[in-house]
Amino acid sequence: MILRSDQLAAHLAKPLAPLYVVHGDEPLLTIEAADAIRAAARTQGYAEREVLIAGGSFRWEELFLAAGNMSLFGGDKLVDLRLPTGKPGREGGDALQRYCKQPPRGVLMLVTLPQMDWQMKKSAWFLALVATGVALELNAPTLTALPEWIAGRLKRQRQGAPREALEFIAAHVEGNLLAAHQEILKLGLLYPEGEISLAQIEVAVLNVARYDIGKLRQALTGTDPARCARVIEGLRAEGAAPPLVLWAIATEARNLFQKVPARRRAARAAILHAARIDRLIKGVARGDLWDEFLQLSLRLTRPA
Repeated sequence: MILRSDQLAAHLAKPLAPLYVVHGDEPLLTIEAADAIRAAARTQGYAEREVLIAGGSFRWEELFLAAGNMSLFGGDKLVDLRLPTGKPGREGGDALQRYCKQPPRGVLMLVTLPQMDWQMKKSAWFLALVATGVALELNAPTLTALPEWIAGRLKRQRQGAPREALEFIAAHVEGNLLAAHQEILKLGLLYPEGEISLAQIEVAVLNVARYDIGKLRQALTGTDPARCARVIEGLRAEGAAPPLVLWAIATEARNLFQKVPARRRAARAAILHAARIDRLIKGVARGDLWDEFLQLSLRLTRPA
């Protein structure tokens, strides 16, 4: 059974399934979901929890030993299985399938995984887990959906904000949900319940954006010049390695040349521009490196 994140609270108010699988690309969301499942398990009488971390040296018979041992407190038991790599290997995959064929009574298993690609989602062991229990995929909202996510979090603490204020927070956290979560909690401490104005949020919210090469590539492919400029300034402030920045921009220029025939002229000019920046990095030419990065990015995001 596959469950949406907004269905979890209502689901946990009912008798729990024998197995839960939590995976996704956003640690904050997966941690919160796993915490909610553990809390519901305690409420429903799962008095003991045993944590298993399936690393490289993990012995899979420990899973069956943990599930077979009775709770010391006389109640049901939660087995908290964590696969940091998301790859149990052949032995682990076989063990998980055996477990799913006959889940032990009085045991709830929580399996925590990282982001799963389409191949991993089609693996026999993952399909067995989903068929036996409940699966939740928890990915970060897109940048365009982030203001609504922030609005939902504010609503939990009985606060609200106008659209421009939500967009202001989203721009300043640049997709970092943990930072957004912290800023929202701070607003709850600073201001009473009700509507918070843009001016109040501007005073309270820090610029906690986390810029990286991946976000630069997203801005380039999204043809968003304002975001490109913001990300490049962030990379500059954080001391990002210029060769990595050049690699990201040049890669998108080559992709544009190969995939969009109507933009080949601009892409060719961008590739030549990237070659000039490469000489700047190597010290054989003069110029403002970060200004050149900005100009090159704007060249790629300019409408055809």
